[in-house]
Amino acid sequence: MDGERREPGGPGAHLDELSIDAPGADEVAVMPWSLLLRQRVHDRASRSPKYPWVVLTTVLLGLFSVGFTITILSVSIPRIAGDLGSDESTLTWLVTGPILAFAIFGPSAGKLGDLRGHRRVYAWSMVAVIVFAALTAVAWDAPSLLAFRILGAATGAAVGPTSLALINRLFPKERRAQAMGYWTMVGAGGPVVGVVAGGPIVEAFGWRWIFAGQVPLTIAALVLALVVLPETDKIPSARFDLAGAGTLAAAATAFLLAVNRGPVVGWTSPLVLGAFALTPVVLWLFVRVESRAAAPLLPLEYLRRRNFSIPILTQVFTNFAYMGGFIITPLFLQDIFGYGEAKTGSLLIARPLAFAVAGPMMGYLAARTGERFAAVGGAAAVLASMFGMASLGAGSSDLLVVGFLGLSGIGLGMSAPALVAAIANAVDDDDLGVVGATQQMMTQFGVVVGIQVMQSTQAARAGAVGAEASYSEAYLVGAAAAALGLAFAFFVRSSVVRETRSPIMAPGRMRSIRQA
Repeated sequence: MDGERREPGGPGAHLDELSIDAPGADEVAVMPWSLLLRQRVHDRASRSPKYPWVVLTTVLLGLFSVGFTITILSVSIPRIAGDLGSDESTLTWLVTGPILAFAIFGPSAGKLGDLRGHRRVYAWSMVAVIVFAALTAVAWDAPSLLAFRILGAATGAAVGPTSLALINRLFPKERRAQAMGYWTMVGAGGPVVGVVAGGPIVEAFGWRWIFAGQVPLTIAALVLALVVLPETDKIPSARFDLAGAGTLAAAATAFLLAVNRGPVVGWTSPLVLGAFALTPVVLWLFVRVESRAAAPLLPLEYLRRRNFSIPILTQVFTNFAYMGGFIITPLFLQDIFGYGEAKTGSLLIARPLAFAVAGPMMGYLAARTGERFAAVGGAAAVLASMFGMASLGAGSSDLLVVGFLGLSGIGLGMSAPALVAAIANAVDDDDLGVVGATQQMMTQFGVVVGIQVMQSTQAARAGAVGAEASYSEAYLVGAAAAALGLAFAFFVRSSVVRETRSPIMAPGRMRSIRQA
């Protein structure tokens, strides 16, 4: 890719200009009033030192409008099943399907942004989200609802990596961790908000209104993006690596399908064993394809870079513990403490609140101390929270529950911005989209595996050791994963450059809005 010549405009770059002939006047090129207004707003904003933060705010709105619906139906499946005349086991794919779609299609969407321009891909992804949200709101049966939800997630998978690439291109390396604090807060917090708010919203308005409301929210985010966001260069001569995208998607699908269906159909079922066996075979094909590709989906050379592979592994294991614990904790509080849904929800909110506060603050800390310090501290906090939750029982204080949940949120909020920034600083700017998506995909692997393994551990051990001890053992499994994350975190190399520089985009890194 380094040898590819980027063309700032490319074919059709000036289609936004209109040529008119007037008597007594030369032919002149004029811009439509809408594009002229956007040009003026963009020019004024981009001259401000705060422009990167304006872009950050803009993409965060888009990220939230897409992300909060991923999990919002998780607590309302019985109601939806009754409404559509379907069974609950089928409708569990309302949560599983979008999560898998985000993980599977993310790398391809990120690469499209690298090749065709991140703003363009981001905008088209938002358009698709709007269309499928509207269709979801009027779904007439379970198959149509599942199809629209999964297609909406697949097309919306571009929003995360393209927004990440835009932010990382605008902020210099020493300030990326600050921006990533906010990005991870919204990226990880959106689905959590969906879990917490889904039940009350469905109870008050019905599940269709969730997606009817998503439409104007996403339209507002799209309009703001079209006005504010700059375009990145495109590589018109580069071909999209279809073989690489296909083999990576197939490997991800096989692995995630095996992990997801294992607890349902049995870990020794032909489906699960076959999917697990297929995963390394397809991964081997992916490596072979990428090693021969002229413009690979993911340059394999990055896998040998310390600050690419190590932060990803750290995220995999810390998210294993964090999200695995997040899913079993409501059951723990209801089964062992005897709490109802309202009391459980009031305690669970401590974790996302702690994450929301810690993410931005720890982003600033990482920018000053280096990514390694924040990564180690965050992983250690997640580890401590898992041990803390394992020590709780029916007579434990609610303050301890809140404290350990909050510690987990602080831990991930501390480590995530630093790790994302370290990965971005380790790769070429031309690959920020696909690299960001790959990081998100691997994190999702940790999430899915953590949820399934910790749930399965608790369910399998309950009969032998009792309910309370089974939850303790599940949290200890999470602690083991967090310990691995902590071990990897020690090998993260800080890439922060301590220099005073205004976080304004470098010349030539972004295209003129007129060429967008």
